[in-house]
Amino acid sequence: MGSRELAEPLSPGEATQSGARPADRHGLLKHSREFLDFFWDIAKPEQETRLAATEKLLEYLRGRPKGSEMKYALKRLITGLGVARETARPCYSLALAQLLQSFEDLPLCSILQQIQEKYDLCEVKKTMLRPALFANLFGVLALFQSGRLVKDQEALMKSVKLLQALAQYQNHLQEQPGKALLDVLSEVSVATLQEILPEVLKADLNAILSSPEQLELFLLAQQKVPSKLKKLVGSVNLFSDENVPRLVNVLKMAAASVKKDRKLPAIALDLLRLALKEDKFPRFWKEVVEQGLLKMQFWPASYLCFRLLGAALPLLTKEQLQLVLRGDVIRHYGEHVCTAKLPKQFKFAPEMEDYVGTFLEGCQDDPERQLAVLVAFSSVTNQGLPVAPTFWRVVRFLSPPALRGYVAWLQDMFLQPDLDSLVDFSTNNQKKAQDASLHVPERAVFRLRKWIIFRLVSIVDSLHLEMEEALTAQVARFCLFHAFFVTKKPTSQIPETKQPFSFPLESQAREAASSAFFSLLQTLSTQLKQATDQTRGGQPWTYHLVQFADLLLNHSHNVTTVTPFSAQQRQAWDRMLQTLKELEAHSSEARAAAFQHLLLLVGIHLLKSPAESCDLLGDIQTCIRKSLGEKPHRSRTKAIDPQEPPWVEVLVEILLALLAQPSHLMRQVARSVFGHICSQLTPRALQLILDVLNPETSEDEDHVVVTDDSDERRLKGAEDKSEDGEDNRSSESEEESEGEESEEEERDGDVDQGFREQLMTVLQAGKALGGEDSEDEEELGDEAMMALDQSLASLFAEQKLRVQARRDEKNKLQKEKALRRDFQIRVLDLVEVLVTKQPENALVLELLEPLLSIIRRSLRSSSSKQEQDFLHKTARIFTHHLCRARRYCHDLGERAEALHAQVERLVQQAGRQPDSATALYHFNASLYLLRVLKGSTAEGCMRETREKQKAGTDPSPVPTGPQGPTLSLCLDLNLVTRVYSSALSSFLTKRNSPLTVPMFLSLFSRHPVLCKRLLPILVQHVTGPVRPRHQACLLLQKALSLREVRSCFEDPEWKQLMGQVLAKVTENLRVLGEAQTKAEHQQALSSLELLNALFRTCKQEKLTLDLTVLLGVLQGQQQSLQQGAHSTGSSRLHDLYWQAMKTLGVQRPKLEKKGAKEVPSATQSPISKKRKKKGFLPETKKRKKRKSEDGTLAEDGTPVATGGSQPPSMGRKKRNRTKAKVPAQANGTPATKSPAPGTPTLSPSTAAKSPKLQKKSQKPSQVNGAPRPPVEPAGQKQPQKALPEKGVVGKSPLSAPARRKARLSLVSRSPSLLQSGAKKKKAQLRKAGKP
Repeated sequence: MGSRELAEPLSPGEATQSGARPADRHGLLKHSREFLDFFWDIAKPEQETRLAATEKLLEYLRGRPKGSEMKYALKRLITGLGVARETARPCYSLALAQLLQSFEDLPLCSILQQIQEKYDLCEVKKTMLRPALFANLFGVLALFQSGRLVKDQEALMKSVKLLQALAQYQNHLQEQPGKALLDVLSEVSVATLQEILPEVLKADLNAILSSPEQLELFLLAQQKVPSKLKKLVGSVNLFSDENVPRLVNVLKMAAASVKKDRKLPAIALDLLRLALKEDKFPRFWKEVVEQGLLKMQFWPASYLCFRLLGAALPLLTKEQLQLVLRGDVIRHYGEHVCTAKLPKQFKFAPEMEDYVGTFLEGCQDDPERQLAVLVAFSSVTNQGLPVAPTFWRVVRFLSPPALRGYVAWLQDMFLQPDLDSLVDFSTNNQKKAQDASLHVPERAVFRLRKWIIFRLVSIVDSLHLEMEEALTAQVARFCLFHAFFVTKKPTSQIPETKQPFSFPLESQAREAASSAFFSLLQTLSTQLKQATDQTRGGQPWTYHLVQFADLLLNHSHNVTTVTPFSAQQRQAWDRMLQTLKELEAHSSEARAAAFQHLLLLVGIHLLKSPAESCDLLGDIQTCIRKSLGEKPHRSRTKAIDPQEPPWVEVLVEILLALLAQPSHLMRQVARSVFGHICSQLTPRALQLILDVLNPETSEDEDHVVVTDDSDERRLKGAEDKSEDGEDNRSSESEEESEGEESEEEERDGDVDQGFREQLMTVLQAGKALGGEDSEDEEELGDEAMMALDQSLASLFAEQKLRVQARRDEKNKLQKEKALRRDFQIRVLDLVEVLVTKQPENALVLELLEPLLSIIRRSLRSSSSKQEQDFLHKTARIFTHHLCRARRYCHDLGERAEALHAQVERLVQQAGRQPDSATALYHFNASLYLLRVLKGSTAEGCMRETREKQKAGTDPSPVPTGPQGPTLSLCLDLNLVTRVYSSALSSFLTKRNSPLTVPMFLSLFSRHPVLCKRLLPILVQHVTGPVRPRHQACLLLQKALSLREVRSCFEDPEWKQLMGQVLAKVTENLRVLGEAQTKAEHQQALSSLELLNALFRTCKQEKLTLDLTVLLGVLQGQQQSLQQGAHSTGSSRLHDLYWQAMKTLGVQRPKLEKKGAKEVPSATQSPISKKRKKKGFLPETKKRKKRKSEDGTLAEDGTPVATGGSQPPSMGRKKRNRTKAKVPAQANGTPATKSPAPGTPTLSPSTAAKSPKLQKKSQKPSQVNGAPRPPVEPAGQKQPQKALPEKGVVGKSPLSAPARRKARLSLVSRSPSLLQSGAKKKKAQLRKAGKP
């Protein structure tokens, strides 16, 4: 019935046909449930699911091409064309198209007829008109997509007529029928098009130019059947003066139709091709595009012009490109790029980048056109600043000749800017500006040069692998020369001197060139360091640039530096070159390469700031010579002069000074150099780094001056502020208003008492001018009022200056703090290098407390993002690179005693922290030091340990086992035990202790010998107050399951420990079920969990323990446990209790469903009784049921009384009997009068046996060790089990794996108690249930 009902709505109309059809439909659904699911998957939104379902459907139908499935599939797909879900219609259309394509014997006319009959536009209701229209449209599209429509003349004509009829419903379908008709006609043959053309194309030119579809159909006919079109319409010139305005209107309509799609209409590109073919492109571009569409002030029309510009690039010649790329369209595009800066505004720049990239990639063999297009887009400027970004990545498609030409054009424009060749514009806000300095040519030249120099650097950055070495060297030399040198007299040896400037190169432009050069230097030093073979002689790029700078310095008659060198600075430069030659002798060493990079970088900085870099360069050279060429006699000389610091300390100070500069390249070089010298680091050198990181000392130190490039950014931003601010003035007005409000609040807060007194003095003076007795302000004269106003104005002006000064001072302090914090973040790089490359260095141990101090301080005041970054980086270094490092210091020397004191200090600090997050870092630091002490092989520690053992003063025994020998070297086990014992006691007794259970578990797993000494404390607190008891039970439960802890105990010790813990838990369980508070309830849970964990451990270890007292305690608490069965959380408590009882051999009582249903509740209301009596079973069935229940027989034929056999009048007696049977089951065991022979009974000796002993005493009749409960004789009435309380009886809340594990543990460790053959009992119940 279900399959038939499912098929009826899917195939309407079949009920009125032959009688065999429903049988066929029933048979179809009976064997093809999978077949029906295909149609559900076809309509799903996931493309992969739709395609897979369509493919499976076709495979299914190929095996049954003539069956009823094909007819049903066609009907179902045709029905899906008109479903209400718009996303499902194209899915069914595509599936129908593929079906028609796969089965060519299906007639298209028949399919089209079925579609028209199913969705008849004349008979369809008004509410279903829209789905019917779309069903017809998608039906025609399915026929067309099958590829068979153009071959079937009859179906083609019917489809064309249907599309023409659908075109009348513009409100629903818009221009979709016209587009579908164009797609169909574009695929038909010429003969067919000649036949159909008179029916689809109107002969009137006005009608042709009235819509984009008609015009596109006209262009299609003109392309394929021009003779037939000429006979039909005549000779037509679309680009005549009369037709140009109508063409503009048609293109405007086309632009509006694709507004949401954001694509170029096909009609626009067809008109462009027609204009090129008829050699009328200039007229089309000037009159239709620039003078027509562009003047409409209609953004969709403007975007159409931009897209037409991008699409026309591959079709135009070089001369036509010049016409297009210097006209109004590209100027309007530049204005759009400058003004479309708000987040929600549509930005056309990415789309234009795709157009230009496609053009450049497609004409690799024509570098002239490539260069023309790229130069044209780079020439579109806003008051001298090109709108193209400096990082425009379309240059990756340039051919090598075009790239060389583009670089040459950029350099020429930098030297001799040709402002007349630019397509320059100003925005509306810039035109309204009254500042004359914004329109001077010098400003435009500066903006253009600044863009060019960064454009050159970005080219090298994006093409560093494909770019020729000579071109890269040319760009680098160009940037270096114009950043630091000035031409005095041209010379042929230096090509850069032959290039004069048409506009003088101002200082701001040189600063921009200097910044761009160092950015280029970073690119050449980092991205090209793997490909050093590309440079000449295998030397790095920095080396060649230094050689070029030395060449320029040697030609002092032709070239001079911007900042002239003094004699001392020139000597420093020469010594640097000499040191470079000395480093070449050590080129095989990695340290020499790092020193060379540092020396070259500081040497180039000598050109930028000679005074600052001169002394720095000399110190670096001295350190390099001492580190590489230091001889023994030099070390003796050094020892003679104690005032001279070691070279490592000097070099560390130099690296700190370099890190103070905001240069990423300097940061990388400092990391590299420090990585090679950190192995020779001294405590004083490390202290220099820690002084920077220490918040207490670095706040007031001024030995390192932190610099930033804010001045340069201010210079760069000052030039761009005007146009950016003017273009976004509307968006900034709200921010200004908010800023004014905040300023007013600050101003109110900055009013001090002195200002109030001055204000009162001025007001009193004003009143004194009017007279002492006069109280009204009206009696003041005009002169008095003017004097008072002037006094108040001057007073408030002074107060405003004071407020502004305080605000500036506050901002200055905040800026200095931010710079200092940024410097500290960079200095952390050195710490990270040290702990990564030298983890076995003893100096790493000195980093623990400074890093903890940073973390502690940052956790308290980590509000800003910069503070968060500082905290995260410090925590990452501390946790991942230091505490979790696989390698650590093994040679402590004389530090063992200090490390023990540090361990004690760290543990105490962990216990005093305000939160657990901070305490965790301190505790992990102590664990790290324990590992260092445990694994150290210091001779001093070993000698000291031997002396103590010989003298007998060391009371600590030598630990045995796999970890014993290592602990006897440096680790003072007594001291460490005392420290962690105090921490553990504090954790167990202190209410809000920051220490946590995972901390001690980590200690136990890493150092099990310590755990062995700390376990007595836990055992002691198991019977303590409520909170320590819970924590102690939890820790014991986890600790006893650790393999590392078990390996530290001998078998007798382990058994003794288990007995002690069991005794403590037994004492706790004497008050089981008496919990009144949540904490007491939690401690009961933890005690039971610990007990079950003990049972598991004993089972795994096969230990034998006396469980007699425990069983008696648990059985004695069963009654109190049942009384609190309805309390919150009691379900988990009962489950743990019965899990323990199950291990002891006592099964949880279960109640049969039949008895539970038939026993009436004493608290049942009369309403519920009535509802129970209103059953829908006949009375005869009820009587028969009673007879069968009364006549139930046992195995031997004697009647057996059941709980449900009593008549309603006997309910009270029955309840009394039930109550009388309840005490017999109070201990969880069924009451028996005469046990069956051979069945064991409960006795203290039996219950006292451990699982191991009980397993040995089991009888062969017990299958799998499962004990059998006692069975009553056949004539004896079985007792009624007590009704369970809620939450006691039923399924355990444990998961399936936990229940399975419990069953397995029961089979393996349950003693032979209180059970009998379950199979025999089930057989009795089955026989008793038979009538």
